[in-house]
Amino acid sequence: MGTLTKEQQTEFEAAAFRRLVEHLRERNDVQNIDLMNLAGFCRNCLSNWYREAAEAEGVTLSKDESREVVYGMPYEDWKNLHQNDASADQKAAFELNKPHK
Repeated sequence: MGTLTKEQQTEFEAAAFRRLVEHLRERNDVQNIDLMNLAGFCRNCLSNWYREAAEAEGVTLSKDESREVVYGMPYEDWKNLHQNDASADQKAAFELNKPHK
């Protein structure tokens, strides 16, 4: 692979981010707890990382604003439309796999 310019790297990273967000919006059948159990992050994590990146550049975003970037709608609306109650198995797996801080 040739050397990328900083601008190319940023453009490609942004395109990958946009594609990931689009994919997660399309796969609203995949619950956040499933993502956490399998990958160690979820849509909320992604929105938190987005907010942290904005704040690192001096831009203030609320949790609700950053979540809307990822969910494509207000978080409460997404939860009402797509979120199911976690099963006992999902909750147990989460307890075993959750990050230790």
